[in-house]
Amino acid sequence: MATGSGTPGPPPPPPGQATQKVSDVITAFRPAKKFKPPNARTSVTSLDFDDTGDLAVVARDDDTLQIYNTTLGKHAKEFNSQKYGVHLARFSHHAQNIIYASTKVDDTIRFFSTHDNSFTRYFKGHTDTVTSIALCPSSDTFISCAKDNTVRLWDLQSPNFSGMLNLHGAYLACYDPSATVIAVASQLGHAVLLYDVRNYDKIPFATFDLAGLEQQYLGPNGGEWSKLEFTNDGKHLIVSTTGNGHFVLDAFDGGLKHFAYRKRGHTGRLGPSAGVPTRGTNGANGVAEALGQGDTAVTPDGQYLIGGSAEDGLLVWDISRDPSSDKYTNAEHLTGPGKAAIVGYNPKFNMLATADKDLILWQPDPDIMM
Repeated sequence: MATGSGTPGPPPPPPGQATQKVSDVITAFRPAKKFKPPNARTSVTSLDFDDTGDLAVVARDDDTLQIYNTTLGKHAKEFNSQKYGVHLARFSHHAQNIIYASTKVDDTIRFFSTHDNSFTRYFKGHTDTVTSIALCPSSDTFISCAKDNTVRLWDLQSPNFSGMLNLHGAYLACYDPSATVIAVASQLGHAVLLYDVRNYDKIPFATFDLAGLEQQYLGPNGGEWSKLEFTNDGKHLIVSTTGNGHFVLDAFDGGLKHFAYRKRGHTGRLGPSAGVPTRGTNGANGVAEALGQGDTAVTPDGQYLIGGSAEDGLLVWDISRDPSSDKYTNAEHLTGPGKAAIVGYNPKFNMLATADKDLILWQPDPDIMM
């Protein structure tokens, strides 16, 4: 049963929008549909699209999963996880199956079937808060990181982890597009480590040291690493932060290509090392802080980085152009209603989704496209 209401918006995108170049529409994105939670204190903590782009799932800190049909622009289903909580919800390659992290009782990752509202499997092993879940792009395997200083590899068909790395502060991990490389980020170690998937138990074949970049670009206020992601062309590796910008690295040698600078700073979400906040705890500004999954997303063509900002709307960085001598890349601002603390780009259609309290779907406005 739907609990949120959608504001009126334009009809679903025509099929042609799926094939339009991102560069032709990137500056034309405008909010098209808004879904409000029943409680104004509720926050979205994670967002994911299924492989077809037809569905989106969000986890909220009211311990619910919300499914949306993006093609129709409608709320589809709600599922409760009041006993275990829910965060980092991810579609498997089968849209009726979702994996997510628990925020209550224990640190088990749960495999949930939306078809019959039941748990298919439990992935037990982590002994502290799960901080990252990444599905393999070509198989039913996934990686998880946790505050227990382990990175675990799993297969959806088995409840037991198939591999484990013991790494201090390794809170983020992802696969490269070819599914042959695993990147693991440890901010405490100031490094991103690259492993061959077939030899993950060996030493990393590459290590990118970011200590100097942090000091130079994040400055005294710093910022926590909040998301790790390869671009779909495999050329760049994005290290998103809660500070005043994000690092766009050369995926082959780790060199800085761009520092995606945001003038007004971050969106206020807790980073992965914060653990699960007690509901009602307040941050320094007196506002209840919520978990996040990082507030960036890369466009499918790998040309643009989309990010949240402390003000209403979105930031867009062109990471395909040649970097400046100082590596600073400024953003274009897309105005919209509400803060974009969670950001996702539909993998099949030119559609954006952003969330803080509300979930907002963005589409290119044909009247202002070039």
